Amino acid sequence: MRRSEVLAEESIVCLQKALNHLREIWELIGIPEDQRLQRTEVVKKHIKDLLDMMIAEEESLKERLIKSISICQKELNTLCNELHVEPFQEEGETTILQLEKDLRTQVELMRKQKRERKQELKLLQEQDQELCEILCMPHYDVDSTSVPSLEELSQFRQHVATLRETKASRREEFVNIKRQIILCMEDLDHTPDTSFERDVVCEDEDAFCLSLENIATLQKLLRQLEMRKSQNEAVCEGLRAQIRELWDRLQIPAEEREAVATLMTGSKAKVRKALQLEVDRLEELKMQNMKKVIEAIRVELAQYWDQCFYSQEQRQAFAPYYAEDYTENLLQLHDAEIVRLRNYYEVHKELFEGVQKWEESWRLFLEFERKASDPSRFTNRGGNLLKEEKQRAKLQKTLPKLEEELKARIEMWEQEHSKAFVVNGQKFMEYVTEQWEMHRLEKERAKQERQLKNKKQTETEMLYGSAPRTPSKRRGLAPSTPGKVRKLNTTTMSNATANSSIRPVFAGTVYRSPVSRLPPSGSKPVLTSTCSGKKTPHSIKHGANKENQELNGSILSARTFKGFQI
Repeated sequence: MRRSEVLAEESIVCLQKALNHLREIWELIGIPEDQRLQRTEVVKKHIKDLLDMMIAEEESLKERLIKSISICQKELNTLCNELHVEPFQEEGETTILQLEKDLRTQVELMRKQKRERKQELKLLQEQDQELCEILCMPHYDVDSTSVPSLEELSQFRQHVATLRETKASRREEFVNIKRQIILCMEDLDHTPDTSFERDVVCEDEDAFCLSLENIATLQKLLRQLEMRKSQNEAVCEGLRAQIRELWDRLQIPAEEREAVATLMTGSKAKVRKALQLEVDRLEELKMQNMKKVIEAIRVELAQYWDQCFYSQEQRQAFAPYYAEDYTENLLQLHDAEIVRLRNYYEVHKELFEGVQKWEESWRLFLEFERKASDPSRFTNRGGNLLKEEKQRAKLQKTLPKLEEELKARIEMWEQEHSKAFVVNGQKFMEYVTEQWEMHRLEKERAKQERQLKNKKQTETEMLYGSAPRTPSKRRGLAPSTPGKVRKLNTTTMSNATANSSIRPVFAGTVYRSPVSRLPPSGSKPVLTSTCSGKKTPHSIKHGANKENQELNGSILSARTFKGFQI
């Protein structure tokens, strides 16, 4: 049994006792029955009124609870719709009082969520407005009258975060461009003269609108300033080059050059102005020293002619080079020609450098060829001969490769420019072929000279005999050492035959001296005649050793064999 039911039964018992006690009192007092009835009615009425009042109050409470439940349910449904959440459902059976309490608690919770969402939405809208004003972008489209959903708030937060990143990126770009613009303006001595330039340079960075249009305008302004700066630098470099050229032409002393050394760097407006003044001064000085300047240009022209491998005809084609009337017009002609030649050299520089490399290799090759035919090269010490032979062998391999490479590059160049590449007045490959042909003819001429010289010397020896070339104090040793003579002669000749590369050491064909001998009777010595039709032993040997006539054309010196006479 519930405690409330026990208390109700106890109340009834208490009421019963109270009525019984009242009846006892009334009976003791002697109150008549009709008055007892009245008094009992009064007690009943009091108890009934009290109970009715209590029942009315509880009924009122019940009605209020039911009404509150209805209101809460309606509000809760509205909040659920606004917050985009599922409607509230009471779990299991519950009393009116508990239901009202649960609904009221849920309503308070939903109201709090609504307030928080509205507050966050307001804050995000304020941030969006601030960022959009700085970035000059449209505001985020959101309904401020309704309660945003969690997804809408998340998207709004992401949008605001993106705006912040965009602002940071544009601000960094703005600060960087602004710094470069200020540097360019300082180099150009430029003062901001438009409202936009003043906003960029003078105004607060936070107040600058970071719109795409403004960033693009900033970039355009920077490009314009950089272009002006580069043009200014180019002008300054041109003025410096002009100054250096005039210095060289006028032969300005180093002390005077050092006086304006500070102007040779930088490109600010004051530097450009000072450079122009120096150029004007040098130009005036140039006019006063016209002959000296023109002669300096002619030296430079000759250098470019050499670098461009100009032929004599090409050089003579520039008639002003040989004029002696030193006027301003002549100077202009020389200046125009030097500019043309400089450009011509720069365009063909790679080919000219290749031709120069071939020329150097060709001169080195000719030098090795000359040394190879020089008998004195065998007297060197320190292994120089071996080094020269290695270099010569290497050069004989690399020179044809270089010619092939140049030929391919020149053919490609001629196809691109539709004209011939000329060196010393003729096509390069024709020039190379001519050099090789001249070298071959020179070798043939030298060979014929050696053969003629050997022939004449042989005839002389056959007519008059060969004079002894050893010192007189060692002539007596010759008869006592015939073995050495024969052995040395045999070895030397065999080596000369086997290895033709060392022929120059013998300096000619080796023969025994046809010295006339006295007859036993003391008559005149008999000389061997060279006019008879019979072959002498020397002529036979000359025919057998025809290869020895390929040597350098002089008789083997007796000094070569350390004092042994042949």
